[in-house]
Amino acid sequence: MYKRVIKNALDFVIGLCGFPFFLLALLIFGPIIYFEDKGPIFYNAKRIGKNGKLFKMYKFRSMYVNAPDIRLADGSTYNGEDDPRVTKIGKFMRDTSIDELPQILNLLNGTMSLIGPRPDPSDWLDKYPDEIKIFLTVKPGLTGYSQAYFRNSADGNEKMVNDAYYATHCDFLMDVKIFFKTIAIVLGHNNTYKDTSNEEEANKLVDELRK
Repeated sequence: MYKRVIKNALDFVIGLCGFPFFLLALLIFGPIIYFEDKGPIFYNAKRIGKNGKLFKMYKFRSMYVNAPDIRLADGSTYNGEDDPRVTKIGKFMRDTSIDELPQILNLLNGTMSLIGPRPDPSDWLDKYPDEIKIFLTVKPGLTGYSQAYFRNSADGNEKMVNDAYYATHCDFLMDVKIFFKTIAIVLGHNNTYKDTSNEEEANKLVDELRK
């Protein structure tokens, strides 16, 4: 009952309540994003949604136009603290998670939930082990169990396990705990960036970009 009806209704109400904050952020950050390098305000990424269906996830653009896609050995996206692909305003938005605010639109169109597994890029769909795919039975979220408790410190495989755990234990109380844990971790700037100290290949690519 909670996952099928109540959760969807709460998501829509929260989306409506959050829409004015999205508009305010758009008015403030939209011009800054555009004028920093004359590029689009939004980054619209194809992501894996419920039941493996692809959808368009909205974010404020935090990287320079045509920035290269750098992946780590586990297939996850490189996310270093001194990433030269990230704009100045983009770094601030990432530190404060403001870049995620446009996902209010995903709440309103029903493709995302407030709480759920963070959606992966489309090329991850064939990488999921069968026993992990249970997390595709719930909508992806603006934040989730793995995001709240580990943020970017968990690698791709750990995230999948965490997401599967959430899908099999999801209830109202768990979602409330994740919501408040997310607020605490964002305000504390904990695990904002992935530890890439052992990812030699990714670090070499980043070094090339700095030259």
